[in-house]
Amino acid sequence: MKFIGICLITDDVDRLVAFYSRVLQRSAAGDSTHAEFNLDGLGLAIYSRQGTEQMAPGSTQGAGQGGFTIILEVEDADAECARITALGIPLLKPLASYPWGARAFWFRDPDGNIVDIFSRIQP
Repeated sequence: MKFIGICLITDDVDRLVAFYSRVLQRSAAGDSTHAEFNLDGLGLAIYSRQGTEQMAPGSTQGAGQGGFTIILEVEDADAECARITALGIPLLKPLASYPWGARAFWFRDPDGNIVDIFSRIQP
């Protein structure tokens, strides 16, 4: 078994694609029903709730939005934090260092999913 990515189900594909294009600094391939970012071998897909329901009726009943944390490792969490805040994205958890060797900050995407950006540091 090989993990290849995650798919976020949303009511507004274009809004999430625009958000993640800014955060990830790359473009997605696709359209207003399904779009995907290639992240160095892993995929972040964004798929419409309507499209999901057309493929499997009833499949999104009871499924919540904002239930994921997407974790991204970067070289310099301080620089990324400055870039993200300059984009006007409010932080959920401010930049901090942790004894397990991470420096991280969090924010939410437009659907409420947490985005955790971290860099490794010496513990």
